[in-house]
Amino acid sequence: MTVYFEDIQIGDSAEYAKTITEADILLFSAVTGDNNPVHLNQEYAESTPFKTRIAHGMLTAGLISTVVGTRLPGEGTIYLSQSTRFKAPVRIGDTVTARARVIEMDADKKRVKFATECLVAGKVVLEGESLVIAPSRPASA
Repeated sequence: MTVYFEDIQIGDSAEYAKTITEADILLFSAVTGDNNPVHLNQEYAESTPFKTRIAHGMLTAGLISTVVGTRLPGEGTIYLSQSTRFKAPVRIGDTVTARARVIEMDADKKRVKFATECLVAGKVVLEGESLVIAPSRPASA
């Protein structure tokens, strides 16, 4: 699905929800090489303030990429930047809802700025902003 720049308006939003699994954490660790024991070792994680294993913060942040790359604007979107502030941990079994809401548009450059957030059970676990280049409507022949 693609929403062309010309059809996007300030205030438009989209979301994606995913329940984080053991496999997600193991695969993210394998792909990125981030083998921090707070993500992989229950005994170690019990000694941290979280008291259990938590998902990688960037795994959570990656769900925002799903929103802008597949929902709004969607296919053909080019990611330029992402700021993130991690507010709370995500645990195995948590369902994370990633949301992006259009807050600014630059017609000359076809850029769209989003306010982004990830929530678990209505609580914000991540907040930030994304900047993307949205695809333009093809010219008629």
